[in-house]
Amino acid sequence: MKKAIIVAAALIMGLNGLSAQQVRFFAHRGGRKEFEENTLKTFKECNAKGMNGFETDVRITSDGQFVISHDANLKRMFDADVIIEDHTLKELKSYRTKEGNEIMTLDELLDFLKDKKGLYVEFEMKTTDVEAYPQEKLEKYCDKLYKAVMKAKPADATYLFTSFDIRALRYMTNKYPEGDYLLIVGEPVSGKVIALASALNVKRIGCTIDGTSRAAVAEAHKAGLVVSLWPGNSPADFMLGVSLGADYLCSDVPMAVLDWIKQTPWIDVVY
Repeated sequence: MKKAIIVAAALIMGLNGLSAQQVRFFAHRGGRKEFEENTLKTFKECNAKGMNGFETDVRITSDGQFVISHDANLKRMFDADVIIEDHTLKELKSYRTKEGNEIMTLDELLDFLKDKKGLYVEFEMKTTDVEAYPQEKLEKYCDKLYKAVMKAKPADATYLFTSFDIRALRYMTNKYPEGDYLLIVGEPVSGKVIALASALNVKRIGCTIDGTSRAAVAEAHKAGLVVSLWPGNSPADFMLGVSLGADYLCSDVPMAVLDWIKQTPWIDVVY
């Protein structure tokens, strides 16, 4: 499968005595430290250079349209003190980033991805602000997002719904148990995180690389969980994640990691 990373036995045994494992890495917000994050141009450029694994962030406008943005406020990316949830799509489309890009809609991203092979995409539900997303609005958001993403999903793609928001994950796993979900936490893999994921009926966890131990990853695997680690700011972070036994690795610098892997004879990259 394109973008799967096959880590050779010699590497793993040299690092930690384990047998060979398969790890997949993916671009955080399209590769936010190498490109202008979460823009259509970024996803196109990153994909053209070999990446078919992505993470992105989904918010909803005041007129019920999904847009791609990590931040609720456009200030950091667009230099405009504007809250996404308080404005219409038409209003938001009038702003431009420092590189001249407009805010991307979910439909635009899904349309770009529709003919790509071997995709792995995480759609993060940015609903943790209870005031912006009270329960009734949250449920409508989840229903609409699930239907839009799954309708556009290529047959061979892995599309995940992820969040820090326990409310969103609980609603989604109850309403759409057939979906694929990941619990994100800003802490290392631990027994507490494993227990929370199990309680939510979520089969994947996204935890911080720093502080995570091999023993904790092994415990998560024993509990039947898939482990994804973040953030990845360098090839060294990628290798740390591999040595910890992670299944998935999120990277802010996917091109640097790809270049490093291609120059490393004991790692086989399958596109």
